[in-house]
Amino acid sequence: MHIRNSAKAIIISEDRVLLTKNQNNEGYFYLFPGGGQEHGETIQNALIRECIEEIGQQVEIGELLHIREYIGKNHEHSSFDFDVHQVEYYFDCKIVNNTDDDKEPTNPDSNQVGIEWIHINDLLQYRVYPKELRKHIIKNFNNVKSPIYLGDIN
Repeated sequence: MHIRNSAKAIIISEDRVLLTKNQNNEGYFYLFPGGGQEHGETIQNALIRECIEEIGQQVEIGELLHIREYIGKNHEHSSFDFDVHQVEYYFDCKIVNNTDDDKEPTNPDSNQVGIEWIHINDLLQYRVYPKELRKHIIKNFNNVKSPIYLGDIN
């Protein structure tokens, strides 16, 4: 078993955060744009590529905000991904050349049905994964220090 790296974007504009909207048999759920790093690709290039694929937008990558591990056997959906071990790097990102043009994702994930801006104060009311990260996003937005390394959280 190997460990997979993943890069994720935390894109905040004013008081809203941009998330991918996904749907499964339990209803809608939301994820931070981003995904797996490919062999020979830097983590930043992976994030730029994934954002184009999932939100149809080029991003400028800023500060590393959080590192989260996901060890499948420790989580609620472990029957699906028991052997998965992923390290996720969450970066502060901005959309480059943001225009009112509706850009389409070039290669959305299989469960993805769209993208949505969600008010930061409403994050706890949505099924956002990882769940625990919602609290850290709210803290950071309110200028309350939050740890970079979050551990194996869900």
